[in-house]
Amino acid sequence: MDINLPDVLAEVTAVFDRYEQALITNDVPVLDELFWKSPHTRRYGVGENLYGFDAIQAFRASRPAQGLARTLLKTAITTYGHDSATADCEFLREGSSTTGRQSQTWVRTAEGWRVVAAHVSLLA
Repeated sequence: MDINLPDVLAEVTAVFDRYEQALITNDVPVLDELFWKSPHTRRYGVGENLYGFDAIQAFRASRPAQGLARTLLKTAITTYGHDSATADCEFLREGSSTTGRQSQTWVRTAEGWRVVAAHVSLLA
């Protein structure tokens, strides 16, 4: 298996960066676009377990739009072949000293790269 093919890594890095920008600006249409529209998609958050795109979309629509700014401390993106990748990062929200972690599994679909699973947690 080819790990981190330069062109694939560049594609995933670009879509991860687009997701990150949408996240901190609460650009819900882009966030919705970048998640796989499937009942098999999952997102485990700090206080919620979401099963399926519809649940994720409803969460995004009702989430407060303030307090989303953050700084990425470390980011690790790894691609596997041409069609799958993981993106993991540690972050610090503005005004907080608690480190957060985010993991995403990305898959190339007919529509482009999409998150099929995500997990967000905070370190004690």
